[in-house]
Amino acid sequence: MTWLPYAVAAWLFAAGLYGLASSRNLIHLVGCLSVCQSATYVLLLGLGYRWGSIAPIFYDHPPGTPAVDPVMQALVLTDIVVGATLTALLLVLTVQIFKRSGTLDPEHLKPMRRKGDTR
Repeated sequence: MTWLPYAVAAWLFAAGLYGLASSRNLIHLVGCLSVCQSATYVLLLGLGYRWGSIAPIFYDHPPGTPAVDPVMQALVLTDIVVGATLTALLLVLTVQIFKRSGTLDPEHLKPMRRKGDTR
Protein backbone atom coordinates (compact mmCIF):
# COMPACT_ATOMS: atom_id res chain seq x y z
CA MET A 1 0.00 0.00 0.00
CA THR A 2 1.31 3.42 -0.91
CA TRP A 3 0.62 6.82 0.58
CA LEU A 4 0.64 8.70 -2.75
CA PRO A 5 -3.16 8.72 -3.41
CA TYR A 6 -3.80 9.99 0.11
CA ALA A 7 -1.17 12.72 -0.26
CA VAL A 8 -2.64 13.80 -3.61
CA ALA A 9 -6.16 13.83 -2.12
CA ALA A 10 -4.97 15.89 0.85
CA TRP A 11 -3.14 18.33 -1.43
CA LEU A 12 -6.19 18.76 -3.70
CA PHE A 13 -8.44 19.31 -0.70
CA ALA A 14 -6.03 21.83 0.85
CA ALA A 15 -5.66 23.71 -2.45
CA GLY A 16 -9.45 23.88 -2.87
CA LEU A 17 -9.93 24.93 0.74
CA TYR A 18 -7.35 27.69 0.38
CA GLY A 19 -9.16 28.91 -2.74
CA LEU A 20 -12.48 28.87 -0.89
CA ALA A 21 -11.04 30.91 1.96
CA SER A 22 -9.29 33.48 -0.23
CA SER A 23 -11.74 33.90 -3.11
CA ARG A 24 -13.36 37.21 -3.99
CA ASN A 25 -15.46 35.88 -6.86
CA LEU A 26 -18.43 33.52 -6.75
CA ILE A 27 -17.39 31.64 -9.90
CA HIS A 28 -13.95 31.09 -8.37
CA LEU A 29 -15.69 29.76 -5.25
CA VAL A 30 -17.62 27.22 -7.33
CA GLY A 31 -14.41 26.11 -9.07
CA CYS A 32 -12.58 25.71 -5.76
CA LEU A 33 -15.47 23.67 -4.39
CA SER A 34 -15.13 21.39 -7.43
CA VAL A 35 -11.43 20.99 -6.68
CA CYS A 36 -12.30 19.96 -3.11
CA GLN A 37 -14.78 17.45 -4.52
CA SER A 38 -12.15 15.98 -6.84
CA ALA A 39 -10.10 15.12 -3.76
CA THR A 40 -12.86 12.66 -2.82
CA TYR A 41 -12.52 10.93 -6.22
CA VAL A 42 -8.81 10.38 -5.67
CA LEU A 43 -9.35 9.22 -2.09
CA LEU A 44 -12.06 6.71 -3.01
CA LEU A 45 -10.05 5.31 -5.90
CA GLY A 46 -6.99 5.04 -3.67
CA LEU A 47 -9.00 3.13 -1.08
CA GLY A 48 -10.40 0.67 -3.62
CA TYR A 49 -7.18 -0.05 -5.51
CA ARG A 50 -5.15 -3.21 -4.93
CA TRP A 51 -1.67 -3.69 -6.37
CA GLY A 52 -1.44 -6.52 -8.92
CA SER A 53 -5.21 -6.85 -9.21
CA ILE A 54 -7.39 -7.03 -12.29
CA ALA A 55 -10.62 -5.33 -13.25
CA PRO A 56 -13.65 -6.83 -11.45
CA ILE A 57 -14.79 -8.90 -14.45
CA PHE A 58 -14.62 -12.58 -13.49
CA TYR A 59 -16.07 -14.52 -16.43
CA ASP A 60 -12.66 -15.74 -17.65
CA HIS A 61 -10.66 -15.74 -14.39
CA PRO A 62 -10.51 -18.51 -11.79
CA PRO A 63 -12.14 -18.00 -8.38
CA GLY A 64 -9.93 -16.26 -5.84
CA THR A 65 -8.29 -13.96 -8.39
CA PRO A 66 -7.56 -10.60 -6.71
CA ALA A 67 -9.56 -7.70 -8.13
CA VAL A 68 -10.02 -4.03 -7.39
CA ASP A 69 -13.09 -3.09 -5.36
CA PRO A 70 -16.03 -2.38 -7.72
CA VAL A 71 -18.02 -0.68 -4.94
CA MET A 72 -15.46 2.12 -4.74
CA GLN A 73 -15.64 2.58 -8.51
CA ALA A 74 -19.43 2.86 -8.28
CA LEU A 75 -19.09 5.39 -5.45
CA VAL A 76 -16.72 7.50 -7.54
CA LEU A 77 -19.15 7.49 -10.47
CA THR A 78 -21.95 8.54 -8.11
CA ASP A 79 -19.71 11.23 -6.65
CA ILE A 80 -18.94 12.56 -10.13
CA VAL A 81 -22.65 12.82 -10.99
CA VAL A 82 -23.46 14.55 -7.69
CA GLY A 83 -20.50 16.92 -8.14
CA ALA A 84 -21.50 17.86 -11.68
CA THR A 85 -25.09 18.49 -10.58
CA LEU A 86 -23.97 20.61 -7.64
CA THR A 87 -21.59 22.61 -9.82
CA ALA A 88 -24.32 23.25 -12.40
CA LEU A 89 -26.77 24.35 -9.70
CA LEU A 90 -24.24 26.69 -8.08
CA LEU A 91 -23.32 28.23 -11.43
CA VAL A 92 -27.00 28.87 -12.21
CA LEU A 93 -27.39 30.53 -8.81
CA THR A 94 -24.28 32.60 -9.51
CA VAL A 95 -25.72 33.81 -12.81
CA GLN A 96 -28.95 34.78 -11.05
CA ILE A 97 -27.03 36.63 -8.33
CA PHE A 98 -25.12 38.55 -10.98
CA LYS A 99 -28.34 39.45 -12.82
CA ARG A 100 -29.95 40.78 -9.64
CA SER A 101 -27.01 42.51 -7.97
CA GLY A 102 -24.56 43.25 -10.78
CA THR A 103 -21.57 41.86 -8.88
CA LEU A 104 -19.92 38.53 -8.16
CA ASP A 105 -17.95 39.74 -5.14
CA PRO A 106 -19.45 38.16 -2.01
CA GLU A 107 -18.42 41.15 0.11
CA HIS A 108 -20.54 43.55 -1.99
CA LEU A 109 -23.74 41.50 -1.86
CA LYS A 110 -26.56 42.88 0.24
CA PRO A 111 -28.55 40.62 2.58
CA MET A 112 -31.84 39.31 1.24
CA ARG A 113 -34.98 41.05 2.46
CA ARG A 114 -38.62 40.09 2.42
CA LYS A 115 -40.95 42.02 0.17
CA GLY A 116 -42.24 45.07 2.03
CA ASP A 117 -39.56 44.87 4.77
CA THR A 118 -38.19 48.37 5.39
CA ARG A 119 -35.32 47.52 7.74
